[in-house]
Amino acid sequence: MMPKHKENIYCVSVKDLFVKFGNLNILNGLSFDIENGKIFGFLGPNGAGKSTTINVLNTLISPSSGNVKIFGKDVSKNASYIRSKIGVVLQQPSFEENITVERALDIHGILWGISVKERKARIKNLLERFDIESIKNTKNEELSIGQRRRVQVAREFMHDMDLLFLDEPTVGLDPSARRILLNFIKEKAKAGLTVFFTTHIMEEAEYICDKIAIINKGKIIAFDTAEGLRQKYSRIKKGEIKLKDDLHDQSIKHMLKALENQNLIIDISKGNIIQINTIGIGKILTKLLRILSDNNIEIENIAITPSTLEDIFFNVIDNSITKGNNNEFSFS
Repeated sequence: MMPKHKENIYCVSVKDLFVKFGNLNILNGLSFDIENGKIFGFLGPNGAGKSTTINVLNTLISPSSGNVKIFGKDVSKNASYIRSKIGVVLQQPSFEENITVERALDIHGILWGISVKERKARIKNLLERFDIESIKNTKNEELSIGQRRRVQVAREFMHDMDLLFLDEPTVGLDPSARRILLNFIKEKAKAGLTVFFTTHIMEEAEYICDKIAIINKGKIIAFDTAEGLRQKYSRIKKGEIKLKDDLHDQSIKHMLKALENQNLIIDISKGNIIQINTIGIGKILTKLLRILSDNNIEIENIAITPSTLEDIFFNVIDNSITKGNNNEFSFS
């Protein structure tokens, strides 16, 4: 059996993508590949270029320059084919006001040419999976924001697709509905669906995404798994030392506070708890433990809190002018 061409590994392949509006560069040479059947997180502040990238990939905007392929086909030359194999859920609300939830799902199935029998089966499944069975006879205009969002995402699954764009899909959802949606997406990805996922909720990205790209000012400034990003960019770490008894000795307090500098904060205001916020916690923790040990102060517990993805996101954005970023990544 002949091995597949490398390009067939990727659902999305982007090379040196530029998009200009007049004299303004919106995207500045994006390059990345997304492997089939993976969930790709695309994170960035408002105005970073996320929506423009999505619009290029779903063929709504033409690249100013660069090479963009979906399913191995150029987006500028194969728009109709690509659109027939993708799904798109944008962050803007979209619903049919005067028809019921069930009818809205059915109409979307009709538009995609799904048979009557298959439509009924899919509607039944989606009503159950998205927990909207109880509102199936309710008109969309009467639904809450969260209910409308669930219907908006659910109806996209009335047709088969190979690539799904989800732009802030959990806006307005409560924690339970959010988890139902995320688990459903993970299940679909395991079955082969490729997902392009944007969110401002870092916990979502960490929970669902196989890999994550962070974009700012039209450039990808970081790319890896959530754990890989943590290892590369984690700087600030928090720690807590719980003592058996309250710390009353002023000389010891003075020694601890003397370690403070611009990259280290030591809080001993809670009596028997020493809180640490620092860059490079290992060496500082060793010094603190030595001071406590030399003064026969007993320790009840030590806890280190790793940097969250949100910590890393802001750290990377704040330092996004770093030189030497070649802005080219392979997602595999």
